[in-house]
Amino acid sequence: MYDKERKAIVDFGKRLITEHLTSGTSGNISIFDPGKKLMIISPSGIPYFDTKESDIVVVDLGGKIVEGNKKPSSEWALHAAMYEAKPEAGAVVHTHSMYCTVLACLHEPIRAVHYVVADAGTSEVPCAPYRTFGTIELAKAAKDAIGKSDAVLLANHGMLAVGKDLPAAFGLARGMEFCAEVQYRAMCAGKPFVLPDDEMERVIEKFKGYGQVKNR
Repeated sequence: MYDKERKAIVDFGKRLITEHLTSGTSGNISIFDPGKKLMIISPSGIPYFDTKESDIVVVDLGGKIVEGNKKPSSEWALHAAMYEAKPEAGAVVHTHSMYCTVLACLHEPIRAVHYVVADAGTSEVPCAPYRTFGTIELAKAAKDAIGKSDAVLLANHGMLAVGKDLPAAFGLARGMEFCAEVQYRAMCAGKPFVLPDDEMERVIEKFKGYGQVKNR
């Protein structure tokens, strides 16, 4: 069951490392089956390049293992909270990427210093207050903070991105890391100019029609 999803999680887990979005065994990935309300999620504490498809775990939204013989990610509740908050979400990517984490340690949101932040669907990516990793309290804090955005920083921890599928969630995580780096470097040089709300509303609308139109 879920062979395609298991392979995708293994493949994208390796990309978290090669694209410098996390290090060691930190971070986690999941794909959601909305029909069965099940999460296919990366295992806890296994290096990404050692993770096999058989290590991927299937759990329900309460963290109960449905399939698999490994312990699921310690952040399964964080993923479950995102699927509850975002019914349209098909995947969640949680990273400890450098610049998102730097801003999170400053308790600083990703602001509209660069217009690409609009890829998250809002003009700002919020920062959830600090809560201990792997807890229901962290899951609740992230759920309360994310609002209409598809990404959220976790104070003194990292970041989280949701998407309609795994490539979308991963792409958003990568894009927000770019925005966070631009913002941090601009902050080091001076006071960044933040794009006004009316311009960001325009950008958000333009992003809705960005890319190629699929044949019907």
